[in-house]
Amino acid sequence: NQIISDQPEMPLVVYVSRERRPSLPHKFKGGALNTLLRVSGLMSNGPYVLAVDCDMYCNDPTSAKQAMCFFLDPETSKYIAFVQFPQMFHNLSKKDIYDNQSRTAFKTMWQGMDGLRGPGLSGTGNYLSRTALLFGSPNQKDDYLLDAQKYFGKSSAYIESLKEIRGQKSTKKNISRDEKLREAQVGFSYGILLESTITGYLLHCRGWRSAYLYPKTPCFLGCAPTDIKEGMLQLVKWLSELCLLGVSEYSPFTYGFSRMSIIHTFTYCFMTMSSLYAIVFILYGIVPQLCFLKGISVFPKVTDPWFAVFAFVYVSTQIQHLIEVLSGDGSVTMWWDEQRIWILKSVTSVFAIIDGIKKWLGLNKVKFNLSNKAIDKEKLKKYEQGRFDFQGAAVFMAPLVLLLIANIVSFFGGLWRLFNVKDFEKMFGQLFLVTYVMVLSYPILEGIITMKSKSVSLHNAVSLLVIVRNLSIA
Repeated sequence: NQIISDQPEMPLVVYVSRERRPSLPHKFKGGALNTLLRVSGLMSNGPYVLAVDCDMYCNDPTSAKQAMCFFLDPETSKYIAFVQFPQMFHNLSKKDIYDNQSRTAFKTMWQGMDGLRGPGLSGTGNYLSRTALLFGSPNQKDDYLLDAQKYFGKSSAYIESLKEIRGQKSTKKNISRDEKLREAQVGFSYGILLESTITGYLLHCRGWRSAYLYPKTPCFLGCAPTDIKEGMLQLVKWLSELCLLGVSEYSPFTYGFSRMSIIHTFTYCFMTMSSLYAIVFILYGIVPQLCFLKGISVFPKVTDPWFAVFAFVYVSTQIQHLIEVLSGDGSVTMWWDEQRIWILKSVTSVFAIIDGIKKWLGLNKVKFNLSNKAIDKEKLKKYEQGRFDFQGAAVFMAPLVLLLIANIVSFFGGLWRLFNVKDFEKMFGQLFLVTYVMVLSYPILEGIITMKSKSVSLHNAVSLLVIVRNLSIA
């Protein structure tokens, strides 16, 4: 207290602790970021702020200088709202069987969006413009600062700090609320729990741009999860909240189309609806296989010219994926592992759909689940060896177990029928599909069999097997 009282200004390092009450919504991480934004406005009132999660650290102190290259560029500085760095980890294994590095997002999608209006805001490892967070669009006039208490609260000291950013002098004149400002939100947005995603999206809608920087030396590093449970919990949270954004008043399908380019809007539409992969994938992973077991052809004969269309689509998508992986300093092994984790994530996304619907209907209480960052030596050993660890993730494994059992039964039963009936040309497409899923899912099946959880036991597996068998007989 003595040190603080001797200083004419506030210190430059302050720990902020917010009081939380059930009767007072605290808005989770978004509310915490807005609190820090206001406190920093009274402390230093710097034009740029750095957002980094508490479980990450700065690996390269020159990141600020690199970000300033975009903020201070005379040609782009007026429109740059934030500079995003990729989310990287110090404990990634060589195989990275869980795709913790999110290569598709940070090495493909974000770089593609960088050629449009810029990538989305990823929650950590980004430098933001205070002006962009607080003052609407890049061409926003300063008239509403004359009645700033309506937008920024009653703190006169904080309002004066905002006026300093805009180079204004104090004034107490009041004006009516401008129509354009009815949509404006101050600071980080509260629409969904993914405050970074919706904030970056709304900044793009208001005319701001962003920049993506992927340096050779990682600027920020964190600790990646070493088991499937934490990864699936994060995935379900992200996808369910993105579903809510897709059906909200700020949906990219309605709100975004009139405010962004069509291609940029499509990227946000794709992100919000990406969990729907689960429905298509589960149907595609079970229906053709059961038809193979019953001898019902789904694809054209291998000698039919139309079969070449299916083959071309499949091969071209695999080649595209392989090129993306190799161009991002990946390998063929990484490409194969991503195929496997894509199956797992696609099936697990069904929980995100269910969770999103329940939240939308108000049946689920909104809560912010923190991921466990504690290091378990046994889990870490499995992760480094490239072995799947499903310990504690039995709930997420139920759809995957059903899919795998359906494929196993269909493979052996259909193969037995194929040898007897000898309609190889007719069933080649389905035979290839079920074989592909079996080979790709072998490490996952091995991890499920060796897991210690009692929730996925042999009894449950046999029960699911009986269900699949009854479906095939019906």
